[in-house]
Amino acid sequence: MSAIPGITGKAKTDLPVLLPVGPAKTIGSDPLMVSRWLANAPWWTPFAMLAMILLWPLTAYAQGSNFTYTDAVYTLFRWMPFLVGSGFLFNVLISFFAMLIGTVFGVLLGFAQISPLTPLRISAKWITQAFRNSPWLVLLFIVMLALPFEIEIFGFIIDIPSWMKAVFGLSLPIMANIAEIVRGAIQSVPTAQWEASESLAFSRRQQLLMIILPQCFKRMIPPWMNWYAILTMATPICSLLGVEELITLSRQAMEGADNHPELLVPFFGFALLIFFAYCYPIARLTMRLERRFAVKL
Repeated sequence: MSAIPGITGKAKTDLPVLLPVGPAKTIGSDPLMVSRWLANAPWWTPFAMLAMILLWPLTAYAQGSNFTYTDAVYTLFRWMPFLVGSGFLFNVLISFFAMLIGTVFGVLLGFAQISPLTPLRISAKWITQAFRNSPWLVLLFIVMLALPFEIEIFGFIIDIPSWMKAVFGLSLPIMANIAEIVRGAIQSVPTAQWEASESLAFSRRQQLLMIILPQCFKRMIPPWMNWYAILTMATPICSLLGVEELITLSRQAMEGADNHPELLVPFFGFALLIFFAYCYPIARLTMRLERRFAVKL
């Protein structure tokens, strides 16, 4: 066999040769990109954030304001129980219910995408792609403006608060992404598993519940947790619609303290730290579960 110039033999020209790309270097979407980035952050990241906040006095004093950085920190400590108890816990509550609703309908939508019924399968794919590729803030605005503030059922008036609208608005993109997780996990199971169960006269329902889903359930846990971390970090956009969560209450607290510029870094720095402290363990656990449930080839 003759030598291949530039690969198995000496190159005849100085032109570069494109070598095959290894599997580890292929370009593709990473379902755990956010969790992977967050989990790879060094352990001293929160302390570096805290140090940056504590170095803010240099700027505060340089402005020559009567309201010092010490006053700003004292104001933050006075408001901190309210910000955590009525603010951040509300962010967690919104993320929990949005994830719950999105998961339930996302699983159903994911099953619909693999349905043998062509109209149902095509409709599910269109719905998934529509909500998966729509801006979250736009969906929130549409839901806020489209849903009424109250509904009447059998003579009873039921109020629909803004946070419930935010839950429904955030659950729509989560539903679409969970549907993709379910569809991808089911289709990642080798076709031999389907054929073997079909040869045993299993119905399609028995194939899914007894053969396919037990194999792909572990594969869905890490990306599912990754999307919960993304959803939690996205809940502050609800503040643009008047939902009283951490960022909204932080702005109200700063307005109550006469909107001094020195308040910006302590209050928003505290919001950054508390979100990081909540999402960082989730990211670490996601990466650990990914390594544990990884498919060994």
